[in-house]
Amino acid sequence: MAVQEGDILVSVCKHLYGWGAHRKSEIQSAFDMISGATCIRFKKHTTEMNYIMIMAGLGCASYIGSQGGRQPLFFAQKCSVGNLCHELIHALGLHHEHTRKDRNDFIDILWQNIVPGKEKNFKVNEGDTQNLMYDKDSIMHYGQYYFSKNGLPTLESKSSGGKMGQRSHLSQLDQMRLNKLYKCGTEHGAFNHLHHVRLTSQSDRRCFYFSLPGERQ
Repeated sequence: MAVQEGDILVSVCKHLYGWGAHRKSEIQSAFDMISGATCIRFKKHTTEMNYIMIMAGLGCASYIGSQGGRQPLFFAQKCSVGNLCHELIHALGLHHEHTRKDRNDFIDILWQNIVPGKEKNFKVNEGDTQNLMYDKDSIMHYGQYYFSKNGLPTLESKSSGGKMGQRSHLSQLDQMRLNKLYKCGTEHGAFNHLHHVRLTSQSDRRCFYFSLPGERQ
């Protein structure tokens, strides 16, 4: 069964596990997917008050935006680099693309096929679309069969062509969203008031701090 991103976090998993070199390499690859296309940079946590802590758990999950203090982000063994990138972008402040307020112009939600209890993952969020086009190719968009209870689609496109639910790259619009949100290419932007993510500017780079279980805090 394909790994599917879980709910937005509401509690913290109590079970932490060690990280081998292979997993650390995957984490770095997820960082690189974002940093290679934006001005956002990930730095090891030292004494900063707000940071994400990447933890092993039972799935892939993240809060939306900065919550303040140590913020967990879960990266289970079966989660791919693309899954982790998706969760990191949640932590950076973006919601699922298929929950945009204009989504009904582009896709249909087949509520009758969704696993009971997972309907909230498909409900509209009143987030800022930044005046950018809807993007079925977004790494933040669910695939056609995500959270299906019966093997039938939970999402259907209203137009032909284009695959939904890829986890291999940031689409061009994903890149534009993050660069616009974090004011990439501007001189200032040490604090983003929309998503409450604390940032620091060094040579016009926005820094996001992280830590791994077992590392010295």
